[in-house]
Parts: sequence; structure tokens; C-alpha cells
Amino acid sequence: MSSEVAAARSGTACASSSVEALLADWNGIDDIWVFGYGSLIWRPGFAWQERRLATVRGYHRSLCLWSHDHRGSPDAPGLVFGLDRGGCCRGVAFRVAAADVIAVFHTLWQREMPNGAYVPRWLACSTEAGQVRGLVFLLNRGCSHYAGEISEDHLMASVRRAVGQSGACLDYVIETERALRACGIDDGRLGELVRKLGGALQPAAA
Repeated sequence: MSSEVAAARSGTACASSSVEALLADWNGIDDIWVFGYGSLIWRPGFAWQERRLATVRGYHRSLCLWSHDHRGSPDAPGLVFGLDRGGCCRGVAFRVAAADVIAVFHTLWQREMPNGAYVPRWLACSTEAGQVRGLVFLLNRGCSHYAGEISEDHLMASVRRAVGQSGACLDYVIETERALRACGIDDGRLGELVRKLGGALQPAAA
């Protein structure tokens, strides 16, 4: 067995173990909620039954993780969003049918958990229809991808120049801001950043 195959199998086994641990208290019958605050809002990539605007308290949306692959490269890393501690975050909660939970969680692990940048947690998500308990991917400040405190000039320069497997970092930032506005979410800080990066804000999709 090659080292690459062994590593892949090991990663799959670790992901399965992590998913099982997180779902240890799930009864297998109830639907489950997943909270999105970045690209999950406009490209969830999984089956969902309902979505609601939701607020998670104690954390805020921040361009704080270096991306060396999907939205950047080793020579010109981009920045992607994480939920950093402090404040609150307005996003979207997706309800996943019980029958889809296992498949959806494994899809999410492949997408969000390959490099240890996030920590999955169950948190209270406040919605207009009441509070739900949702899966939230929080920033792992101890990971090697954490950007820490960087200047605005450094941040904007990185976003402008970075291109990765999934496209330009600038497109990712703009698309996230547009998706938030399309949902009726006003992230003034992100909106101001987009203005500085590319001029006038583009109309939000209907």
C-alpha cells in the first residue's frame, strides 16, 4: 500500500470517527441544523429542507484564515472566513433531514476539516421562529492557517492577488458579501471592505 493511499484511508477513518463523536447524542430521528456564515450560504453543497436567518453569539465573521489551495497558492495565499471569538454573527441555518445527516456531515468534513482550521461545535442559533441547536465550524486559532492580526493593507493586497483551485479570492469575498445582502444581512464591516477592494457594491442576487 502506498503512503498516499494509507494517508487517505487514515484521513477517512479520522473523519468518520470525528463525525461519530459529534453525533453521539443524536437520536437518528430528528433533523439537524447547520450554520453557515461564509461560502456555505451561497454554495452549501449539501441537501437541505429549510433555511432560516440565524444569529450565533460570542463569535464574529472574519477574514482570518490563509488559503494556500482553494482561494490562493503557496506563493500567494488568499484569505477565507472563520468565526473568531467575540461579538456575534448573523448567518443562515440550514435544516438537514435526518435521513441525509450522515452523508451531509461526511461531505462537510471533507470540505471544512482537512487541515484543522475549524473546530465543529453545537451552538445555540437564534432565529425568528425560535432557537435551534446547530453545527457551527469555529475558527481554530491554534492552526497553522490562522492569520492573526494583519494590517488592512496586507489583507486587501492578499485578497486582490490570490487565485486558487476554486477561483479568485476577491470573487469569494465579493460573492459572500452579495449573498449576505441577498438574505437581508447587513455586515457593514464586510461591505466597507468590498467597497475598498472593488468600488461600488454589485446588486445582490434576487
